[in-house]
Amino acid sequence: MAVGNARVRRDPSQEQRDWPAYGGTADNNHYSALAQINRQTVKHLAVAWSFDSQEEGGLQTTPIVVEGVLYGITPTQKVFALDAATGKLFWKFESGIKGTQPDRGLAYWAEDKDKRILVGVMNFVYALNAITGRPIESFGHHGRIDLRENLDREPVTSQSVDLTSPGIVYRDLLIVGGRNPETTPAPPGNIRAFDVRTGKLRWSFHTIPRPGEFGYDTWPREAWKTAGAANNWAGMAVDAKRGIVYVPTGSAVPDFYGEDRVGDDLFANCLIALNAQTGERIWHFQGVRHDIWDRDFPAAPVLLTIKRDGKDIDAVAQTTKQGFVYLFDRSNGTPLFPIEYHKYPASTVPGEVAAAEQPLPNLPAPYARQLLRDNLLTNRTPEAHQWALEKFRQFRSEGQFVPFSVEKDTVVFPGFDGGAEWGGPAVDPETGIIYVNSNEMAWTGALTPNTGENSAQGIYLSQCGVCHGEKMMGSPPAIPSLVGIGDRLTPPQIAATITAGKGRMPGFPNLSDDNLSALVTYLTSGESKELSSGGPPPVPMKYRFTGYHKFLDPEGYPAVLPPWGTLNAINLNTGEYAWKIPLGQYPDLAAKGLNDTGAENYGGPIVTAGGLLFIGATNFDKKFRAFDKSTGELLWEATLPFAGNATPVTYEVNGRQFVVIAAGGGKDPRSSSGGVYVAFALPR
Repeated sequence: MAVGNARVRRDPSQEQRDWPAYGGTADNNHYSALAQINRQTVKHLAVAWSFDSQEEGGLQTTPIVVEGVLYGITPTQKVFALDAATGKLFWKFESGIKGTQPDRGLAYWAEDKDKRILVGVMNFVYALNAITGRPIESFGHHGRIDLRENLDREPVTSQSVDLTSPGIVYRDLLIVGGRNPETTPAPPGNIRAFDVRTGKLRWSFHTIPRPGEFGYDTWPREAWKTAGAANNWAGMAVDAKRGIVYVPTGSAVPDFYGEDRVGDDLFANCLIALNAQTGERIWHFQGVRHDIWDRDFPAAPVLLTIKRDGKDIDAVAQTTKQGFVYLFDRSNGTPLFPIEYHKYPASTVPGEVAAAEQPLPNLPAPYARQLLRDNLLTNRTPEAHQWALEKFRQFRSEGQFVPFSVEKDTVVFPGFDGGAEWGGPAVDPETGIIYVNSNEMAWTGALTPNTGENSAQGIYLSQCGVCHGEKMMGSPPAIPSLVGIGDRLTPPQIAATITAGKGRMPGFPNLSDDNLSALVTYLTSGESKELSSGGPPPVPMKYRFTGYHKFLDPEGYPAVLPPWGTLNAINLNTGEYAWKIPLGQYPDLAAKGLNDTGAENYGGPIVTAGGLLFIGATNFDKKFRAFDKSTGELLWEATLPFAGNATPVTYEVNGRQFVVIAAGGGKDPRSSSGGVYVAFALPR
């Protein structure tokens, strides 16, 4: 059997009992036909087993389950197999590479007795024997391929490409994207297909087109030689019957200033339909032209069938950070709800040419608020409101797609993380309802002139300051402060983190030893050494981003009115909402009677034939919840050892249905992190 292949060699009923792909199936719909756990029985759900990786650092993995075996990943990217009924460890694979990046899932391929787990570990993809956990020597170089190769960027060791979301299998191909740096230099985000047996590259689609390719004229003439990203880090979906893979992409590099990439920048910020066998483009839709706001498509699309005028239409739905759902005919890309192009302001920053128009769907209505005004500022306390009002008056807040300026910070609402997040939505194929969890946090950003000085401070400002800010304050917990980092880490530990990356931070392997040493000295002492002529190439940008700033009040709560996180049910047959509720709590505020605030959430839902929607995701309350999928009524909840910032799975073994979620936390600075998989089931 190959997940994504129409010619399945497994018992279809077994397929329904498993969770063999990142999104459940190649459709990525996060749906299960199991119903033993249902509206009536869910109240009896209890912990059946748990598996503790004994590691810290957070966990965002959605495991897969095939024929009674659960395959997962630890926070440091060790791969393991468990008895899915008991949690007993069968095997664990340690590559020898310490994983420091999020690793959100695995892929599975099988043909007869050849059963393989295909998994990313930092810059590599490994093919492991699903029975033993050992690398398959005939795949690539002794069981692995290097994602930094075949990108036509040298030297390979100076590149950084990680498989944050797993590849997707179609027939005998593993189709992958990758997570790339968001500052220059960065490699291009080519979509590539590798032979699952040999690891050989079978095709590559250039998301930054080369001369003669469609979209080449949307970039400066020579941009393809040096431009980077336009990458797929969010995952994909496959229509096995049609042989089409649907690929969402992120922004071009650098994220916030586009002087060197004037034009629409195809195929950045696109949903691309490719021939899964050859990599040829069938159709595409660009959701953001010339993105200068980091508005990547954040999640894999979902495939579903909707009804229009009594007819079935096979569709693909794509969620966004902005709060939109786009819906297209799967075959040809025809929008199934009208999309209108709206005009937006020009940039006031020299060298920047913002797109004059951006596409917005008429339906469904956005699932996140679109414009922050002073009447939406927090009223949690009079003091918090007054502080927020004074800060807000210093910002520019005009809604979506307003270019950043150097005069003042611009509000991004919903924030840089969305809106929708990487956990992705769930779809009920019986009803055509899509379920989307969303954040409603405000962030701000601005540009500032770039000194371009050849010093350690210059490296920091151009590479690190994009996230951590000029004063190293960051935006905790997502982006930690670097103030006093020398008191927490040794110089070798700091250097290793810079080179390999950690969490949402990509690695910077392009720094020479001397420049890396100078940067570490600057971070720990503030001393900015002038670099030798052998330093990095001059930073071409005239302006740089001042950093991600989350709009929080002095006590660390969102400076906007609730809800701060929501769960939304939208009927894609009509574009109308079935229901909408706050998702999550701040426990300390709930203790004071503020119960329905919602909270930041990372991870996604699953939906079942038992009438249920399961979701963890919330950062602060550590809850795992089950809702009635028809009404949004909360039917059950449990407290996890750490926040469940992952998408759960459900499966059946020996006639018993289980629901499993990875709990690792890491997004609440007041709580510890870990790496535990928790399984729930009905009592025997």
